Amino acid sequence: MKQLIDEAIFTELCEVIQQEIDFTEHITDEQLMLMIETKVTVLANERRWISDERLHLTERLFAYFRGLDVLEPLMKDASVTEIMVNGANHIFFEREGRIQQYDYSFVSNHRLEDLIQVMVSKVNRTVNESSPIVDARLPDGSRVHVVLPPVALNGPVVTIRKFPERQLTINDLITKGTITDAAASFLQQAVLTGHNVFISGGTGAGKTTLLNVLAQSIPLDERVITIEDSAELQLDHIPNWVSLETRLSNTEGKGEITIRQLIRAALRMRPNRLIVGEVRGSEAIDMLQAMNTGHDGSISTGHANSVRDMLSRLETMAMGGTDLPVQNIRQQIASAIHIVVHVSRKHRYERKVIEITEISGISNGEYELNALFAWKSEFDEEEEVGQLVATGKQLIRNEKWRGRSNK
Repeated sequence: MKQLIDEAIFTELCEVIQQEIDFTEHITDEQLMLMIETKVTVLANERRWISDERLHLTERLFAYFRGLDVLEPLMKDASVTEIMVNGANHIFFEREGRIQQYDYSFVSNHRLEDLIQVMVSKVNRTVNESSPIVDARLPDGSRVHVVLPPVALNGPVVTIRKFPERQLTINDLITKGTITDAAASFLQQAVLTGHNVFISGGTGAGKTTLLNVLAQSIPLDERVITIEDSAELQLDHIPNWVSLETRLSNTEGKGEITIRQLIRAALRMRPNRLIVGEVRGSEAIDMLQAMNTGHDGSISTGHANSVRDMLSRLETMAMGGTDLPVQNIRQQIASAIHIVVHVSRKHRYERKVIEITEISGISNGEYELNALFAWKSEFDEEEEVGQLVATGKQLIRNEKWRGRSNK
């Protein structure tokens, strides 16, 4: 991306417009755009700018006042999936799995901090020096994570995980090569028949994307409650869908609503299924108990490097919320979760489902894992071109599968 306009000119015009507009009064987008176009036209005629320069400055000025400033073009670019701001002068973005540096920057850290306050205030979140870390979301559903100084030494740090313009489907994931036809059909049937599914994977591996896609297989006559730190899941196709979101404490340290509290509240709302966006702590025990008490077809996600690693992490998290011994917790996990799906970033940064495993029970105190689909590594000129293949093993805990098929 090429710098079309000198930053000093942009900054000067911003100051001129701010002085001429009384922002304490309501100014429509049309009125603001008219003023900006007038100012830019005068300047463009003086400097004999080409149309690209004029359009670029007009759009950037409007984004400064009504959008996300210098980030607006990245937000409008459908090929950009993530934006990373490391202080005012260092902006990066991800496109097709690769991270690139952006050519533009904010005029100052102060301007970046002002924009952060606008973003978080829209969802009733607070971030400041005494509470410098916050999760929020943008009106389009994109997830925002903010870390302010003094915790962030490079200046304000903002990470935006963009929300897709349209909801992806299972066919989109098949086309992208994220999952195979056979594995996709299996998971759709597993969700439809009420198996509890847990999705594991690393940061940015596509856990939430897969969860959103699998949720499309939930029958429309069920009541579904989603619980998230920052609401991202879109289950608009389900008429009886309730979305719950956590809340941080206020400046007095009061009013915090945790995922654990929301799970307990949700159980009193007569849900058929619970969907917990991500399990990070002691709420794991509440989620497991919900799955074990009739809320079949529940789905959740968690950070881990493999299926076994996810089970181990779940044990640790659950132990933080109960005094039960590890063997009891292990039994609850084996009983509650039917299928674990592991996603990962493979060669060329592509997101792939690399394992689908059934937890078939406990034997001698250890999990009995039945790998249904596994990653088969293949190499073409030293490049990995592996694929997800069926192992040939059948689902052992197939009562729900058979029960649905007999209806």
